[in-house]
Amino acid sequence: MVKLKLYYDFLSQPSRTLYLFMKKTEIPFEPIKINLRKSEHLNKEIESLNIFKKVPFIDDKGFVIMESVAILRYLCRTYNVADHWYPKDYQKQARIDEYLEWQHNNTRAHCTEYFRNKALQPLKTGQPANEQRVELLENKMIENLNLLENIWLKDKPFLCGEEISISDLVGACELEQPKIAGFDPFVNRPNLIKWIARVKTIFSPFYEEAHKVIEQTAEEYKQFIRKQN
Repeated sequence: MVKLKLYYDFLSQPSRTLYLFMKKTEIPFEPIKINLRKSEHLNKEIESLNIFKKVPFIDDKGFVIMESVAILRYLCRTYNVADHWYPKDYQKQARIDEYLEWQHNNTRAHCTEYFRNKALQPLKTGQPANEQRVELLENKMIENLNLLENIWLKDKPFLCGEEISISDLVGACELEQPKIAGFDPFVNRPNLIKWIARVKTIFSPFYEEAHKVIEQTAEEYKQFIRKQN
């Protein structure tokens, strides 16, 4: 009987990350879909498990973890997964931790804020985006993408070394999010293009399954823009 439960919504980047990781590593789990756009994460049942009322989170036989990076580390330490995901070697592990700490205020912050301001809020409110705000956020996001292209992926196939790790999956799911708002982060960035192709190949067919929501929401946003014009 499966004891580990994943509460998730594919619209959430960390939700996709955890779903893909557990699928790829064959960690048995029960997926429980929580519809964020219908505010299902705010109900009393979710609050009784997660005081922050956010997804993703896991419930492993009564042990609840509410932060996605902590969940990834827990899964790597608790379940029988290949060492390259989060190596026991302290120096290799530190490189992965370095990216995970950096990305929270960089890749994640900039891609998320751009998506929220340009697409999500207009879809929720029916009001057009603040173009000055969007331009500022886009410039910050571009600076961050260039750091990924020219520093993190300058001379290696994956973000933290020669083998894929949890850092690559975290990064990939974050970079898919701006596509909803019509921005492709991979254009004219050859290192990012080759890297995302490697990540997709490793996680296929689960990667395509988890990211269908990107195409669907992007189309919804396009229709919204057409109506505005």
